[in-house]
This record gives sequence, C-alpha cells and structure tokens, in this order.
Amino acid sequence: MKINFLKAFNGDSIWISFKNNESYQNILIDGGVGNMYKSTSNVKGELFSVIEQIRKDKQFIDLLVLTHFDDDHIGGILRWLNKDKKASKLIKKVWFNSGKEIAKKFEVNENKDLDIEIIDGADDFYTSPKQGIKFEKYLRENNLWEGKIIEQGSEFDLFGLQFKILSPNKEKLEKLLKLYKKEKDYFTSGSEFDFQTSLKDFIDEENKPGFKFKEETRVANGSSIAFITENKVRSFLFLGDAHPSVVVEGLNNFGYNKNNVLNAEFMKVSHHGSKYNTSKELLEIVKTDKYIISSNATKHGLPNKRTIARIINNNPNAFIYFNYNGSSLIQLLYVYLDYEHR
Repeated sequence: MKINFLKAFNGDSIWISFKNNESYQNILIDGGVGNMYKSTSNVKGELFSVIEQIRKDKQFIDLLVLTHFDDDHIGGILRWLNKDKKASKLIKKVWFNSGKEIAKKFEVNENKDLDIEIIDGADDFYTSPKQGIKFEKYLRENNLWEGKIIEQGSEFDLFGLQFKILSPNKEKLEKLLKLYKKEKDYFTSGSEFDFQTSLKDFIDEENKPGFKFKEETRVANGSSIAFITENKVRSFLFLGDAHPSVVVEGLNNFGYNKNNVLNAEFMKVSHHGSKYNTSKELLEIVKTDKYIISSNATKHGLPNKRTIARIINNNPNAFIYFNYNGSSLIQLLYVYLDYEHR
C-alpha cells in the first residue's frame, strides 16, 4: 500500500493506492484547493498529475472521500469536475455528507448555504454567475453516490480494507445544518505563527495543573469525516479537520481508551496542526510514533508550534512529518530537533 500526502497548499489531499487481489485500487481523500488541480493561469497541480496517472494506468478512483465543505479540502475536486467532462467516468464511489441528505435525516428544511454546483468550465464554484448542476444531482446521475450519511459508529468493508468512522457525530451534523454559512474566506482559519515560543515553554505551561485545552468551534470542521482504515496488519488514522472531542468519542465507541489504545501506523493530524484540534486526551488514546501534518505554513499560522510541543510531550519518540519543506516548517523542525526531549 502506498499513501501519498500530496502538496495541497494549505489544504489536504491524500492518495492511497494498493493491490487488492489481482487489481490495483485507489482511494482519494480530499483534493486541496482549486489550484491543486489547475490554476487560473493553467498551471497544473499534483492532483491533476495523480488523476492523469490513474487514467493512464486504466485504473479508477474507487473511493473519493470529501471530508467536509471547506475549499481547502474540496476545492481541487470541484475544479476538476468543472473542467473535465470525463471526470465522472474515473470515479466509482463517493463519500460526501450533503446538506440535502442531512436535512432529510433530521426532517428539517435545507440550509441553502450548503448547496454546491458543478459549473462547466468555471474556476470558482461559489461565486460564478453561470447556471450549473447541483453537486448531489451530478453524483446521483453518474451513479457515484448512494446518498448515505457517513457518520460516527459506521463500519464499512471495502477493497479488503475495514473503515471505522469516528466523526462526525449527530450533534456536529445538526450544527452544520443549522449554523453553517458561506464565509468570505473559504480557506482554513487560524491565527499568527507561534514559532517564537520555545517547545519547552509550551510543555511547561501545559504540564501545569490549571492548564485547560481549548477546542475549536467551527461548524464546518466539526462535520469533517474522520476514520480508521485497517488492513490485515496495520491501522491508519485519518482525521481531516475533525474536532478532537468527537474523535475521542468515536474511538471510545469502538472500544479504544487510555487502557486499550489504538495502535496506528500513523496519525494524520487534524486541521493542519491547529492547537485547537489535537488534545492530550486524544494523543493518549492513539499509540504511534508517526504524526503527519499537511500544510505549507503560508496561511493562518498553521501548523501551530504548540501542537508539536503537545505531541512530543505525550510521546518523546515522536517523528513529525510534513508534506512541504518550506522555510517556516524548516525553522519549526530545527527547533524541534534541537530540543533535548529524548
């Protein structure tokens, strides 16, 4: 099995390829921002290369997971669908929690801010004045989607793999339906870089009895699909932008806790390393030495250095992996490597 964390700018895009019986199969989790597929000046991104490679090899995207509505996760996929009329022929199955299906589940009116359209040739799927086709209709007409809500506690057996869904729970889906509003900035929210504070200072602060973790409250991230993927020998943890309390709840529901930890090959750290999305409680339930952060460190102060400190405070043997080598990340890693924590 090969798992590639694509250079998704400030977003997420993960390509999993593996051999199942005699055939090769592919899972794509999110597609980063629009430029991941192709920029407005026609510069092709890594998502474009992956799609064309799968097409060249006469394979398919056997499962496309769209974790939630934020542009830094779904933008590249929607630009691809807008630009490529043959895209639907390459996709076999989609996981996506649509506003229409959530409204149906709770028997309430739809939230029109959750509507997404496929607009032929458009770069921006939010503001284009052209008339398009509703995303849900596109998926149904091309037999890509069953309309099933992907929610906490669900289990799936696909392609010789097992999937255990940790997030979202019922509460986060209801909040998405009631409170979600289109934002002026569709990209990941956050704050300024906190690199100036030492890891030791962060660790000392968080070890004090009075320290309280603060969880993020954005409803879109709270609705993020997060899950465990398992093959016969390993477990992998993909957290999207999920809220840590929901992930902990999901892990508990599957029998994992501090006394019965999840042994994972790696953890894809939630929300690009935000300090509000990785709690001590979550870290204590997951046993791994590999923590992967998807971010180019150019927007909104992510990843937070406090998150790095929290990880190594919990696990002195931790290895932190990034999908970029940007100067800000190198600065962060140098401080991390110089810190005498082993």
